[in-house]
Amino acid sequence: MALARKGRSQRTVDYWPGFVDALSTLLLSIMFLLCVFVLGQFLLSREISGKDDVLNRLNSQINELTQLLALEKGGKQDLEDSLANLQASLASSEGERSRLQALLEQGSGSSDTANQQIGDLTGKLDAEKQVSARAMSQIDLLNQQIAALRSQIAAIEGALQASEAKDNASQTKIADLGRRLNVALAQRVQELNRYRSDFFGRLREILSDRENIRIVGDRFVFQSEVLFPSGGNELNPAGQEEMAKLAAALLDLAKEIPSEINWVLRVDGHTDNVPLSGTGRYADNWELSSARSTSVVKFLISKGVPADRLVAAGFGEFQPIAEGDTPEARSQNRRIELKLTEK
Repeated sequence: MALARKGRSQRTVDYWPGFVDALSTLLLSIMFLLCVFVLGQFLLSREISGKDDVLNRLNSQINELTQLLALEKGGKQDLEDSLANLQASLASSEGERSRLQALLEQGSGSSDTANQQIGDLTGKLDAEKQVSARAMSQIDLLNQQIAALRSQIAAIEGALQASEAKDNASQTKIADLGRRLNVALAQRVQELNRYRSDFFGRLREILSDRENIRIVGDRFVFQSEVLFPSGGNELNPAGQEEMAKLAAALLDLAKEIPSEINWVLRVDGHTDNVPLSGTGRYADNWELSSARSTSVVKFLISKGVPADRLVAAGFGEFQPIAEGDTPEARSQNRRIELKLTEK
């Protein structure tokens, strides 16, 4: 017994798995923050493009109203010119009437002819007065329309200024929400990484340094031969023993993780690239890998692990960790991976 303790005390500590774990966690955190930043930029660009469309429509309406106002001003100028011409003609007619009346009074010319000319001139004068009155009415109507157009332009300018102010406020709010979201996500990632490290540390202590159980990145990897018979999905006695240790460690850790962290243990099943015959229980490696991960999840549930904290996934032979068709590579690819992650 003393010799065994002495051997363990002389065993050197291997820091390399912890360094790889920390490095991969840092890379995942950076990638996640980049995704959040890209999402924020996408939402911000959508918000700004929507505001730009509203501004473009308002500018288009202002241009149309400006053109209509210019046309109305041109029509008003034409009517004013016509009124001036009519007033000049009226002044000329009144002068001609005065001249004829003067001739009549002096007794020159025929009285009947003069009276007829005076009647004609009076009729023309009345007609011109009616035309002048209609022109004045049209000018008043144009003035009212111009005032209404100016009111509409003022209202549109006010709406445009309000829209710009709202756009600036929205951009400020989006930037603040993005900053707060980044801080919250970073805190969640740090907390989950801390509990993942604790979980892996406890598994190392419980499962010791078995050759067929190892850590790859942020996953705990069991070789299928440790848990299942060849081609089957039922846990063998050795596999049940290892999974029982895993369930105990997971239940202890669940008591320490805060309730606001929505964590799950993902169980991934993988096979090698040797195709199944299709005549057995499973048609292909997809079904076999899914059945094995589901078997592990059901066993953990039977040991008290909450079902809403477990996820089973099957990847078949399409996620190898060792390239090649050698027996050693295929043995490494036949595995069950455990990963503590967020929903």
